Amino acid sequence: MKLAIMQPYFFPYIGYFQLIYAVDKFIFYDDVSFIKKGWINRNNLLVNNSSSLFTVPLHKASQNSKINNTKVSEEAFYKWKNIFLKTLEFNYKKAPNFSNVFNIIQSVLNKPISNVSQLATQSVIQISEYLNLPTKFILSSKLNHSHDTTGSERILNICIQEKADVYINPIGGQTLYSKDQFKEKNIELFFLKSGSISYPQFSNDFVPNLSIIDVLMFNSIEETHKLIKEYTLI
Repeated sequence: MKLAIMQPYFFPYIGYFQLIYAVDKFIFYDDVSFIKKGWINRNNLLVNNSSSLFTVPLHKASQNSKINNTKVSEEAFYKWKNIFLKTLEFNYKKAPNFSNVFNIIQSVLNKPISNVSQLATQSVIQISEYLNLPTKFILSSKLNHSHDTTGSERILNICIQEKADVYINPIGGQTLYSKDQFKEKNIELFFLKSGSISYPQFSNDFVPNLSIIDVLMFNSIEETHKLIKEYTLI
């Protein structure tokens, strides 16, 4: 069984979905520390033909709190949601798949949530369903595993508990995880390296490294599948 473990990100970049596609089971690592200025509650969109950061407002976000204990700001969220949807409509309404994608985003934002983990996981799950990705999703907070270990030891323990024989991590994890450490437990460790991804946006130069929202606005499900497959495991 192929397994991946990642913090939940809100409408993340396409590389996140490459990782989902590459595995049988995907664990949202939601009971670890929140990361400020990370990708848990923010990403980039195409605004006025350039990359623009959007950020979900949170209530007293702290790196001393776990992701699943980090609350979305109730007061600010409603106002932010309306501005966000208007920004999407203004900048993407002429994109070929605007209606379908906009409906998904509205569905995610209109679901009752209390913390950023719920919001982020919903965004990933609904996009995965739209793309017909068969991967099974689990929250790490729902697993009955020991919290006494941290870092690579905890990841390895989760792999053992879930009976994974392959663990796949984004390429950035090469400095964190050792193939030998996993091999000792009869688990193969691979790192996912995204290929060079580009696609037609409007009639302008391609703007890379945006949210999956941008990918889906300009690409059909079939075209998105082709982009998702642009990776190698090393």
